[in-house]
Amino acid sequence: MRVDKYLWCVRKYKTRSQATDAIKKSRVRVNDEVIKASREVKVGDRITFRKESVDYEIEVIDIPKSRVGAKLVPDLIKDTTPTEELEKKDFINMMHKLNRPRGTGRPTKKERRDLSDFMDLDE
Repeated sequence: MRVDKYLWCVRKYKTRSQATDAIKKSRVRVNDEVIKASREVKVGDRITFRKESVDYEIEVIDIPKSRVGAKLVPDLIKDTTPTEELEKKDFINMMHKLNRPRGTGRPTKKERRDLSDFMDLDE
């Protein structure tokens, strides 16, 4: 199975084209080698990929016939990502939550009505 298809099948990327783009940008390595999307994956290969500033590492246990459900992924891969990278991921997620000021999203229905009433007053 191709590397891009494998990463999509084991749910590491949402779409196959995202996996292909990551490979083209040299963010994916198999056994510490820069690869092309057409590279075949074999049982025992170590795949390292960079996603959202975190370097993930997985080992291929089995190759699926097609995309699998999230509960079946642990049967196909062994996650060997270093704990420092997982901590970095948690830290990045925490920073995203802290940096977003509360109430800065889309206005509520009441706020839209108030704004509409305010704009009508000017006319």
